[in-house]
Amino acid sequence: MARLGFARKLASADRCLFGTWVKIPALEPIEILADAGFDYIVIDQEHAPLTFEFAYQATVVAQGAGLSVLVRVPDRSGSHLQRLLDAGVDGILVPRVTSVDEASAAVRQMVFSPGGDRGIGITSRAGRWGGLDRAEYLRFGDEEVLRAVQLEERAAIEAVDDILDVPGLNGVFLGMGDLQLSSRLPSADPQLQKLVDKLLSAAEARGIPAGTAVQTAAQAREAADRGYRFVMVSNDTSLLRSAASDLRSQI
Repeated sequence: MARLGFARKLASADRCLFGTWVKIPALEPIEILADAGFDYIVIDQEHAPLTFEFAYQATVVAQGAGLSVLVRVPDRSGSHLQRLLDAGVDGILVPRVTSVDEASAAVRQMVFSPGGDRGIGITSRAGRWGGLDRAEYLRFGDEEVLRAVQLEERAAIEAVDDILDVPGLNGVFLGMGDLQLSSRLPSADPQLQKLVDKLLSAAEARGIPAGTAVQTAAQAREAADRGYRFVMVSNDTSLLRSAASDLRSQI
């Protein structure tokens, strides 16, 4: 049975998909998150000390448990993209993208030639160690892997129409925390909310799923109602801390 890629899951889902960040370099939390019923995880290499080796192992365990796996790479340099795609991840989030040129450079490295610069690696895990038909391997990589950029600065969101027109881009993520930091505006400020509306409208007009991250279940429901198609809720370290703190306060 053919595996359903994350981009196609987003396109076919009749609801927002909910995931959470993985920051703990251990496999047990991933199994727990799968048992809890999350749709996907995001392995956070930008804000956690997670190696490529761990990301590889976590991908195998998570997908085996029924989770889709996205990876937020450490930076926008592109040095990690080829190996993660060869490892069979379901999607990539490229952080701190601020312009059309940066978005284009990142996306090209995730799209096979001649449309992009990704090299063929059919004997990798993504190609089922050479067992996957070549045409299917290429089709899956180009059509079903999520290639998303994170827009986290005011200037980037003001240029969102041009950025989302980059060929091969099929996902966008709003980094609200850094947007507040760079704009010096609180989340409820009308100017900031106008930028959010601009991003969501641009994404909807192009059929590109938009994602974001929140801390609570109520915020996750609000994000889904607003039009986000994939939402990360909290993270493994915060979930553990919250549960531990609640238990200790009860004691």
